[in-house]
Order: sequence, then C-alpha cells, then structure tokens
Amino acid sequence: MDEKRLVVALFGVVVALIAGFIAYRFVAALTVAVFLYYSTRRFYHALGRFRLPARLRAATALSVIAVPLLFLLSSTVVLLLVEARRFIERYPIAESVGGGEPWVSRLQRLSDLSVRGAIDAYQSGQFDPLVGLVVDNAALLTNTASGFLLNVLITVVVTYYLLLDGSTLHAWLLRFDDDAIVREYLEAADAELEAVLYGNLLNVIAISIIAIVTYTAYNVVAPPAVSVPYPTLSGALTGIASLIPVVGMKIVYLPLAGVTAVPALLGSDTGLLAYVAVLLAVAVVVVDTVPDVVLRPYFSGETTHVGLLMLAYIFGPVVFGFHGLFLAPIVLVLVLTFGDTALPRLLGVDPDESSRPLATGQRRLDEFR
Repeated sequence: MDEKRLVVALFGVVVALIAGFIAYRFVAALTVAVFLYYSTRRFYHALGRFRLPARLRAATALSVIAVPLLFLLSSTVVLLLVEARRFIERYPIAESVGGGEPWVSRLQRLSDLSVRGAIDAYQSGQFDPLVGLVVDNAALLTNTASGFLLNVLITVVVTYYLLLDGSTLHAWLLRFDDDAIVREYLEAADAELEAVLYGNLLNVIAISIIAIVTYTAYNVVAPPAVSVPYPTLSGALTGIASLIPVVGMKIVYLPLAGVTAVPALLGSDTGLLAYVAVLLAVAVVVVDTVPDVVLRPYFSGETTHVGLLMLAYIFGPVVFGFHGLFLAPIVLVLVLTFGDTALPRLLGVDPDESSRPLATGQRRLDEFR
C-alpha cells in the first residue's frame, strides 16, 4: 500500500513540475489574466442583475477592458505613423543617407493614406523597398507577432474561464482545508486581491478622465503653438502610467510639457513658456498630487499597506520584467494575507478580532448594530 502511495506521489510531483514549467513559460500571460479577472469580476457579477447568460456576461466584461485598450493602441500606432510622415516631409534628412534614393524618401511622396492611394503606391513600386525590408526580417517579425498573439490568446481564454469557473476552482481548493485555515486564507486573499486589482482599474479610469479634462481645458486657453498634442490620447496614457505610483504619471506629463515647449523655444518666443509652466504646475497638482492623495487610499485595498504596494509597483518590473507590474502586487497581497490570517493559526495563536487596536477615529462595525 505504501509503494502505491509513493508511486502516486511521484506521479503527482512530475505532473506538478510540468504544470509549473508551463506556467513559468507563460507567466506574463497568466499574470495579466489574473489581473483582468479581478479587475472585471465585480462588473461580471453586476451583469447578473440583467439575467444574462454567464458566457455573455464574461464576454461583455472582457470587452469593457479589451476594446478601449485595442482602440488606444491602434490610435497610438496610427498617430505615430502620421507624425513620422510629417516629420519626413518637414525635415527630409534621409535624402543623403545611404546614397541614391532611400525607401524613406519614396514613402515621403505618398499622395495620401487612403486605400486607393495605397494601391496606386504599391502598383507604382513605391512600397518595394519596404516590402524587401519586411521579407529580410520575416523570421523575426513572424516570431514576434506569433508570440504576442499567443500570449493575448492565453490571457483572454484564461480570464474568460476564470470568470465562468472561478467559484469551481475556489471550491476545489477548499477540499484541502484543515481546521478552516485554508478557507480563511483563501477568502481573505481573494477579497484583498479584488480590492487591490479592481482599485487599480478604477484608479486608471479616474486619472485618465482627470488628465483628459485637464489637457483639453489647457488647450482652450493656450495658444496653438504651445497646445498639448492629442489631449485625449495623452490623458489615457497618463492614466495607464499611474499604475506605477510616485513616478508613473511623470513619465508622461514631463515629456509632454517638454514637447509642448519646443515650438516656443525654436521660435524664440519665450513668452509662451509661461503657458507651459502653467501646464506643468496644473499637471503636478491636479493630475498627480491630488488624485494620489485623495483617490489612491480608497483604491489600495482594505488591509494592504499603501507604502508596500507602491514599492511592489516600483520593484516589480525591475525584478520580474514588464509583467512584474501586475505580478508583484499579487505576490505582496498573498504574502501579507498569509501573515495576517494563516500564520498565526499555524503558530497556535488564536487571533481575537476584538483585541486588535484601531486606528485613530476608526470604529468597529459592531458598534453600529
């Protein structure tokens, strides 16, 4: 009997190692999927009031996140292409690069960006150098595109089925409960993850709206020479950058102020720099400081320390890469929740909620009953 149990245990270890290797291979996609799951779960459950099928609710909840994100990315790419073409037309520095007639200067002569214009340009051979460049780097481009699409597919599928079957997974984990420790830990970690990650989504939306209104209002009063380019896109990018506390939004609005000041500096019209200074001051106060002080405490979870959460956002990308922006807060919540719920029970301590000290001005829920 012991030999059979040993064989089963070894088989379980092998399966766990294989599953762990697969999870490590796609850790970025799985991390983003968990982030999206907790960000959209409240909205998914709220749609149940309309008696919609579960699959339709899950698809709708994902669309709320995916559609605006795809629109933002596509808008950014299109605007970069348009601005690059304008730059080439205004500063034809590529004329003397490489001798002869470079492919950049050929693209400069494209009549328009319409479908008919693109077809005419292709038939006249203006796209031939660009096509050759793509063919020469076909392997790299294919691997990059296929890897990106694979990770997107994994993220969408995992998030979709977590919304559908998250409660089933939760019930399966509770089968290994021991003296209610597992249940207490899972329920506390689940609630805190939802509070933190859903709070991140609300924070991004709130900052984006504040930044868009601020940049648009600035453009109303500022001269066109020092206006903010694409205020809606700039505001949305500012909101996304707010995922990294302390330094995140500065990555957007500081370069934005610098770009806004360039025409005034090149035109030797230093009087317009006063508008740029006002833009920078308003961005620091209205977009950065006030929301960070007022909104972030409400969006940072119920028990997770705000300072530790900020450090997780800062060190996460440094340690784990880009997906560490989502992975580090998850790890932090799991560790802190374990130390607050399961660890005292494992050490034989019976935590008494009534004996916990309260913050100044805070009252217990029992006092209102």
